[in-house]
Amino acid sequence: MTGFIILMASLMSVVAISIDAMLPALGNIGRDLGANYPNQVQYVISILFAGMAVGQLIYGPLSDAIGRKKVLYTGLALYAFGSLICYYSHSLDQMLGGRFIQGLGIASPYISTMAIIRDKYAGRDMARIMSLVMVIFILVPCIAPTLGQFIIMVSSWRNIFLFYLLMIAGMTTYIFWGLEETLLPENRVRFSLLNISHGFKTVFNNRHTVGYTICMGLIFGSFMGYLNSSRQIFQVQFATGKLFTLYFGLLAFIFGVASLVNSHFVKKLGMRHICLRGMIVTIIVSVIFITLHFIIEIHLWIFLTYAAILFFVFGLMFGNLNSLAMEPMGHIAGLAAAVIGFISTIISMTIGAIIGQLYDNTLVPISAGFLATSIIGLITMFWAERGKFNF
Repeated sequence: MTGFIILMASLMSVVAISIDAMLPALGNIGRDLGANYPNQVQYVISILFAGMAVGQLIYGPLSDAIGRKKVLYTGLALYAFGSLICYYSHSLDQMLGGRFIQGLGIASPYISTMAIIRDKYAGRDMARIMSLVMVIFILVPCIAPTLGQFIIMVSSWRNIFLFYLLMIAGMTTYIFWGLEETLLPENRVRFSLLNISHGFKTVFNNRHTVGYTICMGLIFGSFMGYLNSSRQIFQVQFATGKLFTLYFGLLAFIFGVASLVNSHFVKKLGMRHICLRGMIVTIIVSVIFITLHFIIEIHLWIFLTYAAILFFVFGLMFGNLNSLAMEPMGHIAGLAAAVIGFISTIISMTIGAIIGQLYDNTLVPISAGFLATSIIGLITMFWAERGKFNF
């Protein structure tokens, strides 16, 4: 049981490690690979999500057709291949190509983890396993930047990708010897483009699902804008140096704690209630923060206070928005999850890249991104609920 929980948490954490461990190295990568301007190296983060979006659409139905382990092997092998390309890259274009392939691979453990847990457990047992997995998962964004910082302190940034290879080798070995196939042959569904097309049609024909899928993309898009710019914000704008990893980890911890808090309060308050209030809080604090730019000088502690509030609110909203989008899709849950993940990731990747590229050594683009996406998200929620304000 303990080994299974650690493996599931590790598989879920591959996405976070692939992003957060890279953040301290972005400046070095940009210099070594000849980035034309400071914001260009942010694409090392964004392009991962592009690959992940495409991968989700493939691995979701493929996992239901050929089984969980084969899909995991395929995805992890792709991820390892992408890591090798990144390790040997001599231009930013080569690096971005490798990161896209990593993203294609990363979608496999991301999609498969929930499916494997669902195959093995149900009801309260599943909830208990997921809670234990989340406890471990929360720690990863807190320590991953420090890991990346340590690697570039003692060696080259390229060795971060060697670490990724070792990580994948360890996971693959454990999957081979310690994880049985959880999808029985009689429960498998034939893979076909027609089924994927049907999934898109079903999702787009449901106003509720479309609305909350857009909300997911909007909110995660503003969060990605922060991720893309985080190294520049902390290390350049506020000159925190190596303390960047401490501040980033602290905010990630707040996000994780909020996810656990949500699990205790969502049954009492309801998903819509939490998401509605979360959008409103984000709008209010963003308006206040932007206004402060024209009144006083923004110091690090002011930004951290603002970011801590947002991260706590986002930690409350993320899981609920996904659940709300999936709520009417019980009859095609696996396929719908892949389609919803694809659409929301494309939206968030685009928004995050735009916000990141607008970074101008001030916090105005980031906070304006949080404000704009929350306003549009709030409007979209009301549209999804057909104008009902009493939820």
